[in-house]
Amino acid sequence: MKILVINSGSSSIKYQLFKMPQEEVICSGLVERIGLNDAEVHYKSTSNTIDEVLDIPNHKIGLEKVVTLLLDEKVGVIKSTSEIEAVGHRVVHGGSTFSKTTIVNKEVKNKIKELFSLAPQHNPANYEGIVVAEAMFPNAKQIAVFDTAFHQTIPVEAYKYAIPNKFLTEENIRLYGFHGTSHKYVSEKAIDYLGLDKSKIITIHLGNGCSMTAIKNGKSIDHTLGFGPVTGLIMGSRSGDIDHAIIFHLVNNLGYSLDEVNTMLQKESGMFGLTGFSDLRDIEAEAEKGNKECQLALEMNAYRIKKYIGSYATIMNGLDAIIFTAGIGENSITIRRLVCTNMDYLGIELDEAKNDIRAKKITEIQKESAKTKILIIPTNEEVEIAKQSFELIN
Repeated sequence: MKILVINSGSSSIKYQLFKMPQEEVICSGLVERIGLNDAEVHYKSTSNTIDEVLDIPNHKIGLEKVVTLLLDEKVGVIKSTSEIEAVGHRVVHGGSTFSKTTIVNKEVKNKIKELFSLAPQHNPANYEGIVVAEAMFPNAKQIAVFDTAFHQTIPVEAYKYAIPNKFLTEENIRLYGFHGTSHKYVSEKAIDYLGLDKSKIITIHLGNGCSMTAIKNGKSIDHTLGFGPVTGLIMGSRSGDIDHAIIFHLVNNLGYSLDEVNTMLQKESGMFGLTGFSDLRDIEAEAEKGNKECQLALEMNAYRIKKYIGSYATIMNGLDAIIFTAGIGENSITIRRLVCTNMDYLGIELDEAKNDIRAKKITEIQKESAKTKILIIPTNEEVEIAKQSFELIN
């Protein structure tokens, strides 16, 4: 069975075509920097590699480019869309409705649309991926895998907010958690790699969107993102944690509308708000040139991660390993160094030489004497989505 997986993120589209259940990758690729005039399109099969710089103004254009490559007479890997029996989609917010992988129908699509306001940078892109895939692959089952599902094990003392009870019981306002497919994938890899029957692990997913999860014995027990994917860590354009009094001050005293504040916190804040750049590679390059704003932004980013490491080690009463994953976590030598410096109290001691790597497999980067493992584990949300899609169909 051929399953196409589309991971339509806030500023990128990852895709892989799998032969299942063998988990054989037929082709893979990435469309990144969507919305910029120098967006990059990458495509790789067993016989062809393509890297292009194009103007990709939105996700619809990016997805259409992916399908064109799959069907291309010279470099494509399928002759007809009918060869693909299922398309697995990452969907960020499942709200209180979806706690497991689901076959998409009209009702499911309508619910995903209803949740746009809770994940405005993600659910619209996820929905667009489904709509385009339905048109391009009319005979395939469309399957939604929800980021929130892995975090259903978070206990009530962690997911409930200290507001009147009716907002949980009547409106389902609670911490949901995100990037669950990634956190699940890398934590299972770590537990298997470390050979632990009982484990206390912190997974650190760092991309344009960022999150951390406390995972005890394979179960998510706390997470930095909450009701929507804005809280916690400093992200590409999202603020992360902020005193809610600031929102009231902006509206009541400075004349901002709620829509303007929401746009600012979602699209104009984070690393972009601090530096004018949303891509960490640009920020690191500027910091090396002496840009003080970029240098401070990197320090702030790492500081926030450190705070959550300490918090999660406390609630688990110990720590076996921390895991860096996703685009920044796997590739940013600088962020890993800043995070792991002066953390020996928690047994975290970075080996600078080992850290000087962009890992393509599970890699340890701690000193030999360190009590806590520091792992780089490349995430593969796509294979996890393919597995869950295949299991659902069969």
